[in-house]
Order: sequence, then structure tokens, then C-alpha cells
Amino acid sequence: MKLYLSRKTLALAVGALMMGSSLVQAAANLPPIQRSGSIDYLTGGVGRVESTAIQSESMKWPLTLEFAVKDKNRADFAADVNVVVSDTKNHPELQVKSGGPFLLAKVKPGKYMVAATLAGKTLHKQVMVTTGKPTKVEFLWPTGTSETRS
Repeated sequence: MKLYLSRKTLALAVGALMMGSSLVQAAANLPPIQRSGSIDYLTGGVGRVESTAIQSESMKWPLTLEFAVKDKNRADFAADVNVVVSDTKNHPELQVKSGGPFLLAKVKPGKYMVAATLAGKTLHKQVMVTTGKPTKVEFLWPTGTSETRS
């Protein structure tokens, strides 16, 4: 029995295989998912490959935090940030140290206060996480904030 495929069908099949391969490759470049209490999270993004994989993955997570330090005309990614995500009653839901400039967390929908500390300087942001809508929050410390004192 011979199987005949049209060029269009063959192109679609090859495209699907390549897309699946890209998804597997992106997942392979992600840091491991960790757990703190009842919350799954991942943190990292050091290096272009891991950073790209995390940014792509972030669309599937309710909360993405990004950390950077202003450096003249641009911003440099920051790591080793102490992060506390608290509920509206000021109870910590997640307390972790970032392993890179990104932290993705599977928090429940609701309002949170996020405190991010780098080199003794704490930034606070109120965050609203909505069902089905990824929330991204950027923390930018002023020029001169040193990562060595955290």
C-alpha cells in the first residue's frame, strides 16, 4: 500500500514536528519547578537561552516578576533578590530568593503585596492576579544598587 501526501499536508506535518521540537527544547532550557508551601514557582533566567525560555513560559503562569538595576541608559538584570509575596492580610504566601532576574509563581487569583529586596533596598508593589490573564511586574532598582550586599 502506497501513501501519498500532498505538499501542503507534508509541510503542515513538518511544521507541527518542528513546533513540538521547539516546545520540548524550550522546556529543556527551563530551571526546575520548585515548591514553597502550596505554591509552585520557578526562578532563573541567567543567560540568553534560559531567559528566552522563561519569558516564553511566563505566559502560562499567573504571576511573573522581573528584576533589574538601572545602569545609566539601560537596565541590567538582577539576581539573588529576596522576594515575599503576601496576601491582603499581610500573611506571606511565598518567600524565596530569586535564582535570576525572573520569578514565575502559580499564585491564586487575588490581590497581593510583593516586597523585593536587593542589597538592602526593598521595593514594594501591589499586584492583582486575575484568572486566565498572566500578570507581569517589573522591579527596577536605582543606579548604584549593588548586588553584593543582599
